[in-house]
Amino acid sequence: MAGGWARDGAVNEQIEASIKDELKRMQLQRGPVGASPTHCVECEEPIPEARRDAIPGVKLCIECQNERDAQPSLRSGINRRGSKDSQLK
Repeated sequence: MAGGWARDGAVNEQIEASIKDELKRMQLQRGPVGASPTHCVECEEPIPEARRDAIPGVKLCIECQNERDAQPSLRSGINRRGSKDSQLK
């Protein structure tokens, strides 16, 4: 049961959309299926053992990770819930 001007089921649609966005973001971070645990998924260079020990499950070498960190975030930053005040404007 939605309140205000929202139609029935709108809240569930917003939740499902948020989950879908987050799953998509996580899949992009994970890299290709079948990637080697000892080599970078982007440049295929060996990942140093010290880095693999320090960060279990690491997929990127230091250079590729630095490049990825320098890129803007893929998160949309949209507040799907919204407040009643924002709906009244």
